[in-house]
Amino acid sequence: MSSEVPDGRPGRRSGPVPAAAETRERILTATRELLDERRFDTLSVADILAAAGVSRASFYFYFPNKQAVLADLVHEAVAGGQRAAQPWIGEEQDSVAALRAGVSDGARLWRENAGVLRAIVESWGSDDDLRALWLAQMNLFTEAAAARIEADPEARQRLGDLDGRAVAASLSWLGERLYYLAAAGVPPFDDEQVLVDVLTNAWTSALYGKAST
Repeated sequence: MSSEVPDGRPGRRSGPVPAAAETRERILTATRELLDERRFDTLSVADILAAAGVSRASFYFYFPNKQAVLADLVHEAVAGGQRAAQPWIGEEQDSVAALRAGVSDGARLWRENAGVLRAIVESWGSDDDLRALWLAQMNLFTEAAAARIEADPEARQRLGDLDGRAVAASLSWLGERLYYLAAAGVPPFDDEQVLVDVLTNAWTSALYGKAST
């Protein structure tokens, strides 16, 4: 699904680099905006071309299909999610406070990227490439959380003989599901404060035996 040439740099035709970069960005922006209004499975390349105002040749120069466009948008969103998790992963603050901050930032990130993230959650089960993409992205969060748990004596003591990675995966996938429900406008998780309180409590109760306040 990559649009890169072997040396790792995005391929481009001859001509001004800014114009080429602008064309690619127009495709990404148009797709992001369309996904705020429509399901990914109803979206065609022709729809993206019309919204972006680019030619079919330009589209296929950068992307082999619409799934590759979604993949790029997902990578952008997940990078933001990794930054949101950093206070807890990096042990930068009190554990409970860091978890709440990370959950709050995660909720904001999903709100700002709702169309894109709804699209990947709704599509990865029926497309092999999107399945591999989303499982890999979720694994990034699981592995980071598992490493943090193993390095945290309080959490490790709380979990006892439980598999720390399995706990990390369970909590990461719980977050994915609740964030998705919020992005889809499903009560009670469409109330961001409820979402943050419930998800933070799930993490802190599991790892520290403390209710989040």
